[in-house]
Amino acid sequence: MSKDATMLWAPSPERVQHAQITAFAHRAERRWGVNLPDYRALHQWSIEHPEAFWAQVWDDCGVIGTRGDVIFVEGTEITAAQWFPEARLNFAENLLRRRDDTPALIFWGEDKQTLRFTWAELYRAVAQCAAALAEAGVGRGDRVAAYMPNHPHTVVAMLAATSLGAIFTSASPDFGVQGVLDRFGQTEPKVLFTVDGYWYNGKAIDIRAKVAEVAERLPSVERVVVTPYLSVSGGLPAAEFDGSLSSIPRAVSWANWLTPHEAVREIAFVRLPFDHPLYILYSSGTTGVPKCIVHRAGGVLLQHLKEHRLHTDVRSGDRLFYFTTCGWMMWNWLVSGLASEATLLLYDGSPFAREGRILFDLADAEGMTQFGTSAKFLDAAAKQGLAPIETHSLSSVRTVLSTGSPLAPEGFDYVYERIKTDVCLSSISGGTDICSCFVLGDPTLPVYRGEIQCKGLGMAVAVFDEQGNPVVGAKGELVCTRPFPAMPLGFWHDPDGKRYRAAYFERFPGVWTHGDYAEETPRGGFIIYGRSDATLNPGGVRIGTAEIYRQVEKLDEVVESLVIGQRWGNDERVVLFVRLRDGLTMDDALVQKIKETIRVNTTPRHVPAKVVQVPDIPRTKSGKIVEIAVRQVVHGEAVKNVEALANPEALEYFRNRPELAT
Repeated sequence: MSKDATMLWAPSPERVQHAQITAFAHRAERRWGVNLPDYRALHQWSIEHPEAFWAQVWDDCGVIGTRGDVIFVEGTEITAAQWFPEARLNFAENLLRRRDDTPALIFWGEDKQTLRFTWAELYRAVAQCAAALAEAGVGRGDRVAAYMPNHPHTVVAMLAATSLGAIFTSASPDFGVQGVLDRFGQTEPKVLFTVDGYWYNGKAIDIRAKVAEVAERLPSVERVVVTPYLSVSGGLPAAEFDGSLSSIPRAVSWANWLTPHEAVREIAFVRLPFDHPLYILYSSGTTGVPKCIVHRAGGVLLQHLKEHRLHTDVRSGDRLFYFTTCGWMMWNWLVSGLASEATLLLYDGSPFAREGRILFDLADAEGMTQFGTSAKFLDAAAKQGLAPIETHSLSSVRTVLSTGSPLAPEGFDYVYERIKTDVCLSSISGGTDICSCFVLGDPTLPVYRGEIQCKGLGMAVAVFDEQGNPVVGAKGELVCTRPFPAMPLGFWHDPDGKRYRAAYFERFPGVWTHGDYAEETPRGGFIIYGRSDATLNPGGVRIGTAEIYRQVEKLDEVVESLVIGQRWGNDERVVLFVRLRDGLTMDDALVQKIKETIRVNTTPRHVPAKVVQVPDIPRTKSGKIVEIAVRQVVHGEAVKNVEALANPEALEYFRNRPELAT
């Protein structure tokens, strides 16, 4: 057994026995007369008998609404399949199933502000906000947008909008004006929720001027509702808030928005078809104007209930956390935890506040049970030498979740050696395209070094070779061969579905091709090697970028890296850019050390022809590095949408590099 196949953790018999997925499998055996001795059998049943599986997910998770007798109608093609065509439900009603005085939302805005909402307070706030939206003329199919931090008012606005059948869409306040317009300009919201600013790494970021320009340039917006976040947390003088609203067209404060409806206590949830649009999410937009991906209410609800309860073992009263912004689909994934009656721990700001301790402080202070973060955070924490296992209890944490980019085997080591030994580390992978996961965790399975535990229940996931044949133990395209409820309805302003089909179904007709370069292991686990469109191809051999990142970023001198293929002659050569620790400069010795590390641990084809130092690496707002944009800059091509980047100025470090001319 290779080192990467080492088992790092296995659940105790008690944990397996009490897991919700275990109970689910036992009930399925009794209800459907099947034998499901292990996860592989359960998964196979879930894709071979989708009507039975998804009906049981609906029933076991207590979906509020009418299910109907028809569960699945297979169409003439994968995009024509229908799920629960007779069902009626309301997404917000399923998330607001409690009205007691226990916590529903706990918010930390770095160390500047904390807020707590009980279930009863959350329900009341949503009722008042829904009444205000209805008075403003918002109804089913209208769009409501949030240009907001990960704040309780964002959750309230989403629930209020979806209770009425409106479509919710969001972006984080670090987006520039053009980035917001590229998104909301396409989807034309009627009401915009926003803030006066936000905190990041202890600094108050005032966005009132940006909000004013956005409102001025979005003619569809009839009302701008502004939460005084900085003004009530010391980032701006409180007296400035009301006066500043005069500069924002059609603006009203959050308090004044709700005041006329403060007596409202009930919500008239509008029950709608399973396929009613719920969210519009946006692709990263680094290769053009972002695609507007429309997600159906029933599909998102069922998929998230399945992923939370069965794959993550989220229970009533758990404290669910994911570090995310409102510009990333993990925010949508997080807030669905309310449907499992979990308390949401909302955090906004830098994950490295308090010298990198703040998320672990949050875990201890609030009894966090699921700690969700990114592979980049874990890598950066390891580089900083953080060792929460020595400084924090983390006694309540049962699961660590990681996504955003592939988690290298060394990241697995870091979690078990420096964070917590007895924890289920679930590396998960999916995307904005499905607002959920294709491959993820299972609390009843062991964790192997460098591997995602399993494919999602109800998801016919496979890896295809170039000819479209399923392969195990070899690299290829991550695909899904059968319909699933969380497939998007399509793209906004794509009435004939042409762009939607081109995005996912052209490579292998009738099969969802996700765009990840991956491998399924013989035990049923998965390894993601990077995005297919960023895959390197020197000498005609495909190489996943994650294979190189893993070797380079374990070197102490390297903070982070980015690799591309540069057209050279009639072939392609590998070019590696690295950001070094402060004070270090690339020299021949370090270049050789990097190349030798890659050569010894991979193959000679992986070794970069050029290693170039840069002071920063460009990334999207959700923290993903942008290989394609860098490749375009290196080749003198235009980057179509720099507004999608958190640090677009970093692209200039890659332009006209003399090292790449020879």
